[in-house]
Amino acid sequence: MDWCRYRFRSVWRIAAPPDAVYAVLERAEEYPRWWPQVRRVVPVDDTTGTARFRSLLPYDIAVTVRALRGDPAARVLEVGLEGDLEGWARWTVVPDGAGARVVYEQEVEVRARLLRLLAVPGRPVFRANHALMMRAGRRGLATHLRSV
Repeated sequence: MDWCRYRFRSVWRIAAPPDAVYAVLERAEEYPRWWPQVRRVVPVDDTTGTARFRSLLPYDIAVTVRALRGDPAARVLEVGLEGDLEGWARWTVVPDGAGARVVYEQEVEVRARLLRLLAVPGRPVFRANHALMMRAGRRGLATHLRSV
């Protein structure tokens, strides 16, 4: 097992139309408005930007994000990640009754030196940290969509 590789999958049920959810998710530069752990997103050009994340642990994760796929018809957004994390992340939004089912998938390798050094003892803490971040993201997105 490579202790520095992670695969995450989160499923959110959101009481909003799928197209409205997708429209919010495709505006990554606005994530800090509704997702507390997304500290900063700065567009570099039409397909690239930088992002900084921080959850419960006192450590910032910095990445360069590059758009790989933006498909409004299929409601799929996929990005490549480089920096403290290397890999990819994908949002898929599908109808779910009167609302939407949002699936977030991510496969990354930790590249940040400190996190690599703490890979074995820190793994359960890193996974819990990610879970907390995702729960806050779901709550923030749901609240944001109710206000727009």
